[in-house]
Amino acid sequence: MPRQPRLDTPGALHHVISRGIEGTETFRKEEDRIDFINRLAELCRKGAIVVYAWALMSNHYHLLVRTGKQPLASNMRRLLTGYVVNFNRKHKRCGHLFHNRYKSIVCEDDPYLLELTRYIHLNPLRAGVVGSLKELQQYQWTGHGVIMDKVKNDWQDVDTVYAYFSRRRNEAMVRYESFIREGIAKGRRAELSGGGLVRSVGGWAQVKSLRSKGILIASDERILGSGEFIERLIAEAEQREKETLRLRRRVPDLEEFAERISKMQGIERNELIMGSRKSEVLKARKIFCQVVVKKARYSGAEAARFLGISTSAVNRLANEEELPEVEEVIS
Repeated sequence: MPRQPRLDTPGALHHVISRGIEGTETFRKEEDRIDFINRLAELCRKGAIVVYAWALMSNHYHLLVRTGKQPLASNMRRLLTGYVVNFNRKHKRCGHLFHNRYKSIVCEDDPYLLELTRYIHLNPLRAGVVGSLKELQQYQWTGHGVIMDKVKNDWQDVDTVYAYFSRRRNEAMVRYESFIREGIAKGRRAELSGGGLVRSVGGWAQVKSLRSKGILIASDERILGSGEFIERLIAEAEQREKETLRLRRRVPDLEEFAERISKMQGIERNELIMGSRKSEVLKARKIFCQVVVKKARYSGAEAARFLGISTSAVNRLANEEELPEVEEVIS
């Protein structure tokens, strides 16, 4: 069965998990963890993503992130590509480091932002990497110590977590710590990282109860949330797909995009592909990349061949903050 496309939308909450290929250690030394965290921090400081919870284990990682205007895939590509290249060079290896593509689950904020924060931050304790909650507070490779103000960083969002417990910071920490302690007895929770209907309604017991009453709930293995939340997300995804197909039919090729954008920007069509550095031409190229890659779903390679520039340059322009002229081009 072919894998389904990822679900994403600006402001979506994602639980991201990725494991080393064939059990490979993805973080062998402290410097590997530092490199990964520095790259993650840079994305946060640029406003590309917001991180609420995270944990680096020996052969996998967990992230609880909210996307901004840029899709999750773009940010994960920036995070992982550089990390893997650097890791392979340092450890004199080649090839893939992580197993297949990372797993991302779109999550409903309530109650899953808190539930996943607890689940993710308890990973080192469940795995025996630390022996107690006190040790977990000092452990620097998970976000728990940051929320408890025992480990310092300036990029993790702790205020959102505090707000669930109290307006007063110290009281919020005490209540959060109690919440974490209560989670220890819950153990490994398949419904928070498993699939489909089981995850969506909170476990097999609830699934069986609903089925015995003849109640069917919408489910999707890419989503953690209520049936209503799932139905809304899928409907939005289907609508975006329809808009993409409609755009494809209305604008059949890159040449028409180029003509339309050149006319709108008051430049000659040939200037778009001749390497001119004039400001209006640079802006036109950026609009072109954002329209054809982000809206019309052409690949970065296709756009790059048309413009005569590198694929990385096209993808960089496409993923920058969207220009208002983009909507004018496709309207």
